[in-house]
Amino acid sequence: MRLTYVFSELGTGLKRNLSMTVAVIVTIWVSLTLVALGLLLQQQVNKTQDVWGSKLQITVALCNDNTPVPTCVTGATTGVQKANIQKAMDNSPDVDSYFFRSRAQVYDLYKKISVSDDPTTQALSDVVRQKDFQEQYVITLNDPQKYQGIKSQLSGMQGVATIQDLHQVLGPIYTVIDGLKWAALGAAGVLLISAVLQVSNTIRLAVFARRREIGIMRLVGASSLYIQLPFVMEAVLAGLVGAVLACGSIGLFTAVIILGKLKGHSNITEWVGWHEASMAMIVVLVLGILLSAVPTLVMSRKYLRV
Repeated sequence: MRLTYVFSELGTGLKRNLSMTVAVIVTIWVSLTLVALGLLLQQQVNKTQDVWGSKLQITVALCNDNTPVPTCVTGATTGVQKANIQKAMDNSPDVDSYFFRSRAQVYDLYKKISVSDDPTTQALSDVVRQKDFQEQYVITLNDPQKYQGIKSQLSGMQGVATIQDLHQVLGPIYTVIDGLKWAALGAAGVLLISAVLQVSNTIRLAVFARRREIGIMRLVGASSLYIQLPFVMEAVLAGLVGAVLACGSIGLFTAVIILGKLKGHSNITEWVGWHEASMAMIVVLVLGILLSAVPTLVMSRKYLRV
């Protein structure tokens, strides 16, 4: 296979369809950026739920040695008290499931969200030690509205310090984040369909512009792959450029907005970072190549009739 011809036809195709190629790049760029934002928002929901729980959950904090409440007069929650608390949760019709969070796990969550650019705030967080935190039970409810029963049952038990019920506060927050996620993915889906249609139209125009050369190549016995390859490379190049631009946009968003504005100045939750952004970029690169290569292979076979 003469690669010189393939690259020559690639350059010719890009020159002839420059405006269409730019339109494909821009559409893929914007759509894949929205896809990546949707993935980041989903990861942010997961991280926030790890810290605060979902709207279906309540958190039962157990006593430590210094908890100043009547149910903690004996000091840290004993094994017998934990068994009684677990029995109450097992017998409650409002409880779907629950899990135990150790003092070390609570401390780790605190350290993740307490990173701050403010020296005073950071100094205070550095003073706190693992022994200062309380063990927890995180309860998942069958119905987020039916929490008063288990709450009243546990609140008076020995060994229970506090019961944290944030479902009314967290519910609207998660609804907004989920709404933004689905809006981004929905808009991305529409734009990706537009990109596929643009790729198909670009291939149709490219085939029409080179119909004489293609006819000659058929007559001399050129293989299907040899004829299709310049078109596939043209589409993949456009898809790859769009995907790289989308990765750049996500990298800029992560550095400026998430790490620069949110993570350094707000410690209400654990924020997504470069790991999640890198995973989103990998997905974007794969989608960029597939969304350009697959339609091109399909449509080129149709238009070229090879």
